[in-house]
Amino acid sequence: MKAVYFEEFGELPVVREVPEPLLSAAGVIVRVEATGLCRSDWHGWMGHDADIALPHVPGHELVGTIDAIGPLVRRFRVGQRVTVPFVCACGECPECDSGNGQVCRNQTQPGFTHWGSYAERVALHQADFNLIAIPDDLDAGAAALLGCRFATSYRGLVHQARLQPDETLVVVGCGGVGLSAVMIGRALGADVIAVDISDAALEAATRAGATHTVNASGLDDAEVVARIRALTPDDSGAQVAVEALGHGNTVSIAIRSLAIRGRHVQIGLLEEDPRLPLGLVVARELAILGSHGMPARDYPALLELVLSGRLRPQDLIESRIPLSEAPAALAAMSLPNRTPGVTLIEVAPAA
Repeated sequence: MKAVYFEEFGELPVVREVPEPLLSAAGVIVRVEATGLCRSDWHGWMGHDADIALPHVPGHELVGTIDAIGPLVRRFRVGQRVTVPFVCACGECPECDSGNGQVCRNQTQPGFTHWGSYAERVALHQADFNLIAIPDDLDAGAAALLGCRFATSYRGLVHQARLQPDETLVVVGCGGVGLSAVMIGRALGADVIAVDISDAALEAATRAGATHTVNASGLDDAEVVARIRALTPDDSGAQVAVEALGHGNTVSIAIRSLAIRGRHVQIGLLEEDPRLPLGLVVARELAILGSHGMPARDYPALLELVLSGRLRPQDLIESRIPLSEAPAALAAMSLPNRTPGVTLIEVAPAA
């Protein structure tokens, strides 16, 4: 099969013929229809993830059709259209038993622990516990984006921060994850403030539903915080903040933008732990929360929001490219001033 393949971290990948994935007894082989180009894939390609063994095929955010099933699979069939959380849980550990498969201690992740979805086919494990059936008529981009950025943002806002209608949400960093958070926040009825240094990213955030925007370019951190707080009632700050970029100073900006007893959700991946304003966390009784994907059992509410039309992940897709263009697109994520929005890799578009 054809796949995007690299033998060294940071080396430009190539599209080449590679061996077919191996079917596990409780797993499936999925023929990939489409897969998202995600910042996490870039981190993996750059060598920031210890789970990756070389050579490697990236990709973890996908939709496709089941090509083969293992003998222990009971809930799914060949030909069924599915997506999957980027964290595939084991279904047996204490975390899975408590409903928290997103932090499964035995988790597998396509594109990280094994070869991923920048390929014509991908192996997924513990299918009965992890797969989510997808309607045949749902846009491939909308379906693929549910696997990572939308699920992570949804769980962060709904299950972790418990965002309420009419609360103020500030989203710092308007890449794919940040724009997902903006769109979900508006769908939930929140007032959304989007923060970035790019006019194009902020325009995309406005299209996604941001009520206000703050361009942080050329401002020091204190000025950014002041501008955010000025957009909240009585300058009191936001009830919820999402940091979706992964820089120490933007984490601090997000936390400092919160109102008393506000909730901070960290989604952006950090290369090293930042210095946090913990004095402020104590004084305002702030909550610091993480979001590491979402277990398959919690997908129905998110999928219902999409099928109702209130949430349209496909609207964030700026470009759809073939597999042959994926290596250059992955490498381009290293460049500043990238085009905002999401790139979707169409591997085998549905007939």
